[in-house]
Amino acid sequence: MAPLCLRENIGVIPYFSLASGFLAGKYRSEADLANSARGNFVKKYLNERGYKILSASTKWPGLTARRNPSSHRLAPRQPSVTAPIASATNLNQLQALLSAADLKLDPASLEKLNQASTYAAGAASSH
Repeated sequence: MAPLCLRENIGVIPYFSLASGFLAGKYRSEADLANSARGNFVKKYLNERGYKILSASTKWPGLTARRNPSSHRLAPRQPSVTAPIASATNLNQLQALLSAADLKLDPASLEKLNQASTYAAGAASSH
């Protein structure tokens, strides 16, 4: 939907822009879900596509190694996203989310994220 929103100048305010913490790297297996209130929401991301997105969001050749952004800073940076709704459970998470406003992705890095997150032709896109 992102290309349509950009073309029609429609702002997007995603509710789960970090996929309930999955894109922050908190959940990498079903064992990680056991003690989490968000476990039921995150389970649907533990698949090939989810791991592909998570892997791509930790490799950003277009950014300097000094910045080394984590995926929870990158997730809300899509051009179609007007303002993501994000939550933090501690000050470190809040600071990381706030620093995302200063992050600039080059077109090549943004394209790598888009390629990783694109659904395969004919695949269901349930969220």
